[in-house]
Amino acid sequence: MAYQVFIDGEAGTTGLQIRDRLANRDDIQLVQVDPARRKEPEARREAFAAADVAILCLPDDAAREAVALAEGLDVRFIDASTAHRVADGWVYGFAEVAAGAREAIAAAKNVSNPGCYSTGAIAIIAPLVAAGLVAKDEALSIIGVSGYTGGGKAMIADFDAGEAPAHFIYALDQHHKHLPEIIARTGLTTRPVFSPAVGNFAQGMAIQLPLQLGGGRSLATLHQALADHYAGAQFVRVVTAEEAGPRIVPTKLNDTNMLEISVHGDDANGCANVIAVLDNLGKGASGAAVQNLNIMLGVDEGAGL
Repeated sequence: MAYQVFIDGEAGTTGLQIRDRLANRDDIQLVQVDPARRKEPEARREAFAAADVAILCLPDDAAREAVALAEGLDVRFIDASTAHRVADGWVYGFAEVAAGAREAIAAAKNVSNPGCYSTGAIAIIAPLVAAGLVAKDEALSIIGVSGYTGGGKAMIADFDAGEAPAHFIYALDQHHKHLPEIIARTGLTTRPVFSPAVGNFAQGMAIQLPLQLGGGRSLATLHQALADHYAGAQFVRVVTAEEAGPRIVPTKLNDTNMLEISVHGDDANGCANVIAVLDNLGKGASGAAVQNLNIMLGVDEGAGL
């Protein structure tokens, strides 16, 4: 028996990559809507009614409207937008980040897919908070750079046309849309300073967490806490600084669902940098959505990945 899956918004960057990951699977049948009718409420509700799971690849307001449109139907949701990441009644879809998360995703009717920057930042911070190596009220700075596909169709068009700068920093007002979920999913009580940037490469990203050492926090204790937390994880690996190399390349995990964490610095001068690398369209978006879909359906978690 094939599971019926509807990708609402499959023409966008995330939707297309999800479709590509599902298209050749025998256990998945994609529910299709005539392109001429894809914005009609009646056609979309029919698709929701036919689906076991609907994956929303829509702007936030449209994602909320989609959930309302499907009210009363026996369809489960994965929302790839920001709309429901801190909403009541939605399970956060990061299986590796906390005990019981995978079981909660498997049982959920509604799952919110994490953001790309959020995935890297939470992957680093949450285990360190749990291990007592980062205080919830500590003043943190998070630095990130992403490929331009994270900016949507307009930004992609600007870069492809050579009309965008090679690198720029944005969200300077400290109101980036990923901050609420980073705070909520790490347990931080002090708002971190977040400095995201876009580079002149299509996909891939790196997130840095600079830390001062001392008081039981060393390169070794940071590495060990992260390694222990992700021991046995299929899609998250913690590597040594030597394994990661002297240069961290944001594109190194492109076209995978992997996330890699490494700890760098010098105990002697008391400075550390914890770095996560992932594909913003893989573990940061489409790959994570497929992983969550697999968990919800009770099939091999790595199917299609």
